[in-house]
Amino acid sequence: MEQAYLTLADGRVFRGTRIGAPGGALGELVFTTGMVGCLETLTDPSFSGQIVMQTFPLIGNYGVIPEDFEGEPAVRGYVVRELCGAPSNFRSEGALNDWLCRRGIPGIAGVDTRELTQIIREQGVMNACIAPEPAADLDTLRRYAVTGAVAAVSRPVPQTFPAEGTRRFRVVLLDYGVKANIIRSLCRRGCEVTAVPFDTTAGAVLAAAPDGVVTSNGPGDPAENTACIAELRKLVGRVPMMGVCLGHQLTALALGGRTEKLKFGHRGANQPARDLVTGRTYMTSQNHGYTVVSESLSDVGRLRWGNANDGSCEGVDYPGLRCFTVQFHPEACAGPRDTAFLFDRFVSMMEGREHA
Repeated sequence: MEQAYLTLADGRVFRGTRIGAPGGALGELVFTTGMVGCLETLTDPSFSGQIVMQTFPLIGNYGVIPEDFEGEPAVRGYVVRELCGAPSNFRSEGALNDWLCRRGIPGIAGVDTRELTQIIREQGVMNACIAPEPAADLDTLRRYAVTGAVAAVSRPVPQTFPAEGTRRFRVVLLDYGVKANIIRSLCRRGCEVTAVPFDTTAGAVLAAAPDGVVTSNGPGDPAENTACIAELRKLVGRVPMMGVCLGHQLTALALGGRTEKLKFGHRGANQPARDLVTGRTYMTSQNHGYTVVSESLSDVGRLRWGNANDGSCEGVDYPGLRCFTVQFHPEACAGPRDTAFLFDRFVSMMEGREHA
């Protein structure tokens, strides 16, 4: 096995063995706590520009299952404690390492992912690189930033997905890096979904006369997407809207709110989100490094969901605007399906039975 090195921006070096594609990777190192769902993680466009580390120690034991993919892989690198070379699952179509090679994703195995996770939790996310030798140029490593990520992962042209069964609604989905199960979840509820590129104007969306609009998840710093924010400002209040993850953040920015970067983000399938109306706490799937500052929306939005661990904003209702947004992923994949009912809430808005 070839040696590989993971160098952190603070100069610490971890030696392991190379996995995946040859060559190196430079990106923002983040960790995800899911015990399952590595395929969904590797194909989640929200990881664009990042090196992803799995905290669960054994990865790849059920192989590669294309039906579980959520999109095109956008990760820059992959870090695991141990990579299984002999998967055992009746749905498997091959080993994960072979897939990483084919998709050009370099990685490293055999490093202490517990220590690395502790470093990130204590110091915050930081840049890192995977290479055949320890990085000599720490200045270049430290200067790296995730930019232009939404444009890199959004679909280039509109695409329509038919409703399952009888079509009840027509939905336009603004694709900032959408996970496939968001679209499937809408189609299962009788929605014909037209996914459009991230830079589609509000005028073009309204010209399609949709029954509702969904703003999707996606990667990067939400405040960077000034053009998207300006278009959303023209949309909110004109048609029922639901926002997920980055779509939640962009909607808040469009309505005068602020976002800030979390120390190490929420990534995994076990994040507790509390409904502040009912008091009930749900386990949720999450993947984000930024949060909405709920106090910045006090004039227009009402905090609906909070993170039970750190109290950060997990969702906002916009009374009178027929709009609600959540930071977590109600479509799961991977993760618990506890909050899938939020798609039903969106359907109720399109039916006129709820007004947020």
